[in-house]
Amino acid sequence: MPATRQDLMARLAGLGIAATTVEHPAVFTVAESAALERDIAGGHTKNLFLKDAKDRLFLVVAESRTAVDLKALPRLIGSARLSFGKPELLMEVLGVPPGSVTVFALINDRARRVTVIFDEKLLGQEAINAHPLENTATTSVAREDLFRFIRACGHEPQIVTLHGNSART
Repeated sequence: MPATRQDLMARLAGLGIAATTVEHPAVFTVAESAALERDIAGGHTKNLFLKDAKDRLFLVVAESRTAVDLKALPRLIGSARLSFGKPELLMEVLGVPPGSVTVFALINDRARRVTVIFDEKLLGQEAINAHPLENTATTSVAREDLFRFIRACGHEPQIVTLHGNSART
């Protein structure tokens, strides 16, 4: 069974990570969440679950307005051609459905199948905002605490400069 939102909050608390969560109507896209960005301080994320031609998996954690060029990204991260991971694979590996992809879903990647790609642009933010395994809320944590969470899940994020790419996702 994948971790629940309550499991996530318990894990954050167990790591000594302070988190603030704001409830809101379900949002499925960055465009739908634009109004939330005005009301919640910090860096807002968009998260892409990708699979390359060699079946390697990637979670791209980008600043919400960063353009991500899926044709240029393989060169930046040392992968083969990328495509979006199927919903079934997303649920199997990260335990969330499409529309709820989040960096916090790494709690469910116990086999460490995913490589985490982190947008360098987010490093300038004191707080990072992401869904707490559900797209009906946004959870804010300090940037350094988010990195501590990622590492506690067994992942070392690869920092990549994503902004400046031409194709938007």
